Amino acid sequence: MIDYSVLDQPSVLQFIFYPRKDHPLCLDNAFDFSIPVDPDVSISCRFYVGDQHWPWILFFHGNGEVASDYDGIAPQYHQIKLNLVVADYRGYGASNGIPTLGGLVHDSHIIFDAVRRELAGRDLRNDLWVMGRSLGSIPALELAHQHQKVIHGLIIESGCPSFIRVIRHLGIPTYGVDLEKIDHECIEMIMRITVPTLIIHGEKDTLIPPREAKDLYRYLGSDNKQLVIIPSANHNDILSVGFQKYFESLQQFVEVTDRRNGAKKKTK
Repeated sequence: MIDYSVLDQPSVLQFIFYPRKDHPLCLDNAFDFSIPVDPDVSISCRFYVGDQHWPWILFFHGNGEVASDYDGIAPQYHQIKLNLVVADYRGYGASNGIPTLGGLVHDSHIIFDAVRRELAGRDLRNDLWVMGRSLGSIPALELAHQHQKVIHGLIIESGCPSFIRVIRHLGIPTYGVDLEKIDHECIEMIMRITVPTLIIHGEKDTLIPPREAKDLYRYLGSDNKQLVIIPSANHNDILSVGFQKYFESLQQFVEVTDRRNGAKKKTK
């Protein structure tokens, strides 16, 4: 586990997290689930159910988003026969606590296990593909590394191999932190990730430049990896600009890995 807690300085956190408490009522086919992650701290997740037999994606959103922002996006996942569960962060949506990078990684493991138990308890498929957008690439990569025998696939959208790259790119001040050490640890972790992986990135992204997606693709230890660059898209309009290519790539990736996982189970 990468120790990001050394970066939990006010000078860093004020540029990384933008928590909002928006939490509208669920849609008819959705439900909220609260997961205790620390004493007096719980994380809210929103489950969007399309069909009990469809695959599930556990999604970690960007730093300025909340789970309920996906009320309007979840139907597009259902159109390609995917269920979606979106995890908030501390201080976001209906979650309490204060967001930190250390907490982001710590909480992801508890969320992953709790989501799988909740799906099984509701007689829903509890195998998961893990997806992270932007900041969400931190917990997604962490889970892909630590739970490789369970996770069916990894999807990174507008992400990077190491968030140290973003800190440097934006010129965020840090004090007394060995950035090189953390960056090196991140790359070593990624080289050990062997699960099937899809990387989606905007061609015109200036917040996290496309070179980071290319580096992530290059460093990944998986033999089954894809890099999809959305032409003319930047960091925040990638869905609207590349809507068709985005969801076609996502659908094909999950369908192919699902078939392969099914074939492996039959041969055992």
